[in-house]
Amino acid sequence: MEFVVASSVGALTAAGVYLILRLRAFAVILGLALLSYAVNVFLFASGRLAINMPPILSPYEDLAYSDPLPQALVLTAIVISFGMTAVLVMVALGAYLESEDDRIDLEDEAEEGDAPGEVSKL
Repeated sequence: MEFVVASSVGALTAAGVYLILRLRAFAVILGLALLSYAVNVFLFASGRLAINMPPILSPYEDLAYSDPLPQALVLTAIVISFGMTAVLVMVALGAYLESEDDRIDLEDEAEEGDAPGEVSKL
């Protein structure tokens, strides 16, 4: 079970980093979302993987319990990543509406739009 969780965290992190390094705004937003999912799974797995265990201590039973702190951290991280994703989508939408393209690299745009003898203003 631990190998599957560790592999999924590694795969989500690798895919997220790959998408962040792309030159399109949509791919960067998806990459950040995948990285936040990887962090959420990592935080959740840091509290030990306990199946069918109560999240609280019971005075009547001498059973193990699952730690509620990682669950609270994951819920907080989900809310923060949702807000961050909403802000990034709005920024990317504004940039797309301004330039009619979702490319991130500005140097190529300046070089392509210049006349042969004109100096770039960037």
